[in-house]
Order: sequence, then structure tokens, then C-alpha cells
Amino acid sequence: MLTGKRILLIVSGGIAAYKSLELIRRLRERGAAVRCILTKAGAEFVTPLSLSALTEDKVYGELFSLTDEAEMGHIQLSRDADLLVVAPASADILAKMAQGRADDLASTALLATDKAVLVAPAMNVRMWEHAATQANLALIEERGVLSVGPNEGDMACGEYGYGRMAEPLEILAAIEGALQAQSGKGPLEGLRALVTSGPTHEPIDPVRYIANRSSGRQGHAIAAALAQQGAETTLVSGPSQLPDPPGLKTLHVETAAEMLAACRSALPAEIAVCAAAVADWRAAVPAQQKIKKNGAPQSLDLAANPDILAALSEAGSARPSLVIGFAAETENIVAQAQEKLARKGCDWILANDVAPETGTFGGDHNQIHLIRAEGVETWPQMTKAEVATRLCREIASTLGRA
Repeated sequence: MLTGKRILLIVSGGIAAYKSLELIRRLRERGAAVRCILTKAGAEFVTPLSLSALTEDKVYGELFSLTDEAEMGHIQLSRDADLLVVAPASADILAKMAQGRADDLASTALLATDKAVLVAPAMNVRMWEHAATQANLALIEERGVLSVGPNEGDMACGEYGYGRMAEPLEILAAIEGALQAQSGKGPLEGLRALVTSGPTHEPIDPVRYIANRSSGRQGHAIAAALAQQGAETTLVSGPSQLPDPPGLKTLHVETAAEMLAACRSALPAEIAVCAAAVADWRAAVPAQQKIKKNGAPQSLDLAANPDILAALSEAGSARPSLVIGFAAETENIVAQAQEKLARKGCDWILANDVAPETGTFGGDHNQIHLIRAEGVETWPQMTKAEVATRLCREIASTLGRA
């Protein structure tokens, strides 16, 4: 996918600029040519020499350089690429893009380009959450700019929240998806995919519910990867703080019953991936008013929720060709997943350890055991975006689309 492609990487200011070095390395090892624009603020964090050594090309930074303009004018620089990538994309450069400002080489190149643009936002959580930043990003996305991230986590400033730049491999997957979209083809072109993601919330009363710690990160990443590989993808998402992935249809639900109904409405599909952590039980009769403590503990009558994975595996003529489930376990991971594969009637199970010390729930990384009738394949720990990409390769190979 990346062999022979030309990437113009714009490195703006922010501590995450160091990740751009790893991104360049990953792009180069996959056969892409990379040329860099380094902003003045970006040069406070990484050096032109570092970028030049990795790209094996000149690094550009000055808008009014007679030498640079003679060799590679800013108009040509902006158009002599298959894709422009801004990583990190600071709040400042997002604002410039939204306003159409062109007061340095990076913003001028972005304004002058006729190629696709992908941004990887990175900033303090308060800056990210500010209404101006959200409005700027929404505006440039309306104009066709693609985005990846940011992620949630600890920040260099000592705060915690969304604003961490996506990891280099996540950005790499987004770059591959953007280039694939330009070609109009992918290995899963012409197939339909259904993905469930996130938790479900089962009401106890109007203010309380039964749920779990799932963030939806893995399911959303799988849906995005399937769409990037050309599949017509529907994501059925329980309550999640994650943005809807671009390039696909998202159906928002709250309960397991709503999720099952939404899945059935999305059939027929050739691929179904049940990544949602569906609550196994619900309150048998949710209270219509808030339950009062009144000093004594309340007992709660539970009823079993519908089994979405089993239902899709038994969908008769509408059964997807490939039904994949998840087994989130805290002990005896592989053995319990093998039992689940036999019990549910699905084709594959992706088993993972969600014990609190693993950080899988809500984290950026995952380790998967792929359980099939013919055996078990253990994958190394990787980011959830990498898991999604590898899963798509397995799917394409199995369906004869590799």
C-alpha cells in the first residue's frame, strides 16, 4: 500500500513531536518517501537534522527562503505528495487551517494543496476540550480533512485526559486507509461488515444502571479498519466517549436489547465482529422512580440479556459468512475462550485478559489469542489499532480477499 507513495509530513509544536521520528521510520520501512516541513515551534522539540537523517531528504521550514523556493517552491511542495500528514497537529495549526491562514510555510502548504490531508491532534486536555478547538476540528473535517486520535492518558504537563497524540502505528493505519480511499479499492471492497462496540447500560432506575468498564476502543478501531479496507461497515455502539469513526455508519444504543435489534437491522452482512462488552444481566423490572435507600440494602431481581453473538451465529440465511466474538476473561483465558467458541457457534473468538493490572479496559494496548476450531494463535501485545489491522488481514485472507 505505501510502496512508492510520497508523504509530506508537517511537524508542528508539541512534546509529541518526538513521535514523528518513529512515524517516519515506520513509513520508510514500508516503502514510502517522506519529506518534512518543520514549524518554528516544532523545532523546539525535534531538530531538522533528526528529520533529515530519517527521511534522507531536505527538511523545509522557511516560507521566504530564496534557495528553497528555487529548488522546491511551496506550491510544488504542497502538491508533490500523495498525502499531507500533520503530526503532531497543535491547537494553533488546527486554528490556522480552520481560518485559512497562511503565515508560515506549513500553513501555506496546507492552504495551497490539492491533496488529501490527515491531522493527528496533540495538546493539553483543556485545549483539546475547548469549544474553539472542537469547532475548528469540526470545520476542517467538514471540508474533508481526515483525523486520527487523540488518545486518552497521562500528559507531559501532569494532567490526564484526551489530547495525547495517536501512536505512530495508529497514524500509519490511518495513512494507509486514506491512501486506500483515494484508490477507491480495498481487499474487502464489496463486502458488508457489522461491528459491535462499547458497553451496554441496563437501567435499574432512572439514575442507576448495570454496566462494565469497556471503553469501546477496540471495537471502534476494528470498525474503522474494516471501513479503511473497503468494507461497507455499520458500527453498533453502546455508550462510549469515543468519536464516531469516519467513513462508516454508526448506530448508537444503550441496552443489550437495543443492540441486538440494531444488529438485526444491519443484516445481511458478510462479516460480523462482536467486540461489545454486553452486560449479561439486566434488572428484571426497572423502577420507574429513583430507588431510595431507606436505611436497608435493596435486593435486585435480575434477568438474562439476549446473547447477541449466539443470535448472529444462528441467523439462518442471514448469518454472516464470518462471525467473530470476543472473550474478555481474567483467568484461564484460552480454555474459557475455547469453551465459548463451542457454546456460541461462532467461527472465531478473540480472547484477551482484562484483569485490572493489564490495563486492557480503557487502555491503548491489547494482547489477543485468536481461537479457531483448528487451533490457537497467540499474538504479541500491540496497540488496539494494530490488533484491528491484523484482524482485517486475517479476515481478508479467510474470505479469499488477501
